[in-house]
Amino acid sequence: MARDHGGNIDEAQRDYGTGDWIDLSTGINRRPWPVAQLSDAAWRALPTATAQKRLIETAARWFRCDPGHILPVAGASAAIQMIPRVLPRGRAAVLSPSYNEHAASLGQAGWQVTQVADPEDMAGADLAVIVNPNNPDGREWCPEFLAKLARKVGHLLVDESFADPRPDLSLAPAAPANSLILRSFGKFWGLAGLRLGFVIARPEMLSDIAEYAGPWSVNGPALEIGAAAMADTHWADETIVYHSEACLRLDRLAGQAGWTPAGGTHLFRLYDAKDAESAQDRLARAHIWTRRFPYSDRWLRLGIPGSRDEWDRLTAALVQS
Repeated sequence: MARDHGGNIDEAQRDYGTGDWIDLSTGINRRPWPVAQLSDAAWRALPTATAQKRLIETAARWFRCDPGHILPVAGASAAIQMIPRVLPRGRAAVLSPSYNEHAASLGQAGWQVTQVADPEDMAGADLAVIVNPNNPDGREWCPEFLAKLARKVGHLLVDESFADPRPDLSLAPAAPANSLILRSFGKFWGLAGLRLGFVIARPEMLSDIAEYAGPWSVNGPALEIGAAAMADTHWADETIVYHSEACLRLDRLAGQAGWTPAGGTHLFRLYDAKDAESAQDRLARAHIWTRRFPYSDRWLRLGIPGSRDEWDRLTAALVQS
């Protein structure tokens, strides 16, 4: 199964030249949380249990769940690779189209994978996988619906990597006993290079994942930065407001270019550009990189510009040329 991803800016540079690129091919916040100077211990010492505990307690307040149900990992993607190898193998139903790593990782781990378009078709699966809100089309499901679905499957895995601006969608505050929830730190806080994420589940499942991950699975700088950033609720509130307004602005801009909205979240927008390859090429010539999908020749996904200069360059490339 293809495992193409956004963020492949090196490929864009190979085909269109180096220079000052705006990478809108991911859903990573381009207005990142401002990292301050870190302690010497974060760099020089092995990660401590105290630092991990501090991060977990801060994350629990943000996710509104029991700290005992949280395991920090080296990015949500790391959990996507580990969970299929920890749970008993069987039949997995993955809602599609969605983030392609879920089906690919399950298949590689020996699961029988079925991709379905409707959650109702997941009943009876040993593992059901849903991204909420979904990537790339932004479909969303309320916690009550997901709790009902959990009763119809062996385990329910909900990837909430883009849910930070939408706490009302999160299953974390009242997670069923057979559920696992993934959260990404890098996307909303704009610090994907830290490789920090979280698994939210019952302690018995977390202990199996923790054993598989091994000691020191999260680095010291990530523990320290994660705790400080997730405690900064003022920054988070302002960031949610910015992206709420920026989504509408990007939709209007895309409409002027003749594109039709096809979905999205606070952190990215999806458009029917009619000819996605041509649209991507047009923006790439202005050194703006976007995301196409192998299963659609019409869909183009854009992250949210993070500055006036980025908005000006995108506007010029879309509607002034």
